[in-house]
Amino acid sequence: MDRGTGSDAAGLAAGAGYQRIQAVDRAVALLKSVADATTPPTVLELAQACGINRSTAWRLLRTLEYHGLVDRDPITQRYTIGYGAISVAAAVTDDVLVRRVRPLIEQLAFRTNESVTLAVAKRFNLVYVDQVDPPELIMPSWLGRALPLHATSGGKVFLAWLRPDEREAILPKELPRYTDQTITDRRELDRELDSIRQTGYAICEREYEEFSSGASAAVLSSRQAPMAVINVWGPAPRNPLSRLHEIGIEAAETAKLVRALLD
Repeated sequence: MDRGTGSDAAGLAAGAGYQRIQAVDRAVALLKSVADATTPPTVLELAQACGINRSTAWRLLRTLEYHGLVDRDPITQRYTIGYGAISVAAAVTDDVLVRRVRPLIEQLAFRTNESVTLAVAKRFNLVYVDQVDPPELIMPSWLGRALPLHATSGGKVFLAWLRPDEREAILPKELPRYTDQTITDRRELDRELDSIRQTGYAICEREYEEFSSGASAAVLSSRQAPMAVINVWGPAPRNPLSRLHEIGIEAAETAKLVRALLD
């Protein structure tokens, strides 16, 4: 297993070693700026946000519009992502994400000496798509398992970054209890979700299984929506609460690196 250093991860996230074409760079920057905007921007706002001359931004946006990647309102002259981007996004597979992110989760598994999983957000749920285990340890696989959102650190950090109406739609009316530590009161869960947004990570101390505990952090989009979740978990006896907080900080740092890698 290739175990890089933190600087290796930073270089990977920065895209070191890639040859870039300025016109393509600028077009991609404009496309991302349209996607990141909370309200549809004008060409002037996009040019300023990307540090591009207005006339150059206009020509590039017209090209993106021709290919259906952006859409321009004929009345307001403001831009949104076009339907052509849907087919591009639909072609992205989990394998692509796993290949790019695996070096980072391998490094996290090495630093914590615990299992690390990568989960992606799909239809307001989590799908576990990759797992890295410490050397010489046999750990159960979480891949493909349906896990309760309210009783796992990954599920809770995912819930924390959803809108209240989205949480209401996906959580059952009554929260099932799995252990004595499971949170089954909605108000208590809401308070914990508030705390998770403050700290940047979630912990699970014997809440789903008596013998396992873990910590997780979300990879957030520019609109603060959860795109993926980094989970670290292991046997509960060797992961007391104090260590879970340390692991949570590590997971949050890795989540930031993953976000930079996806930019």
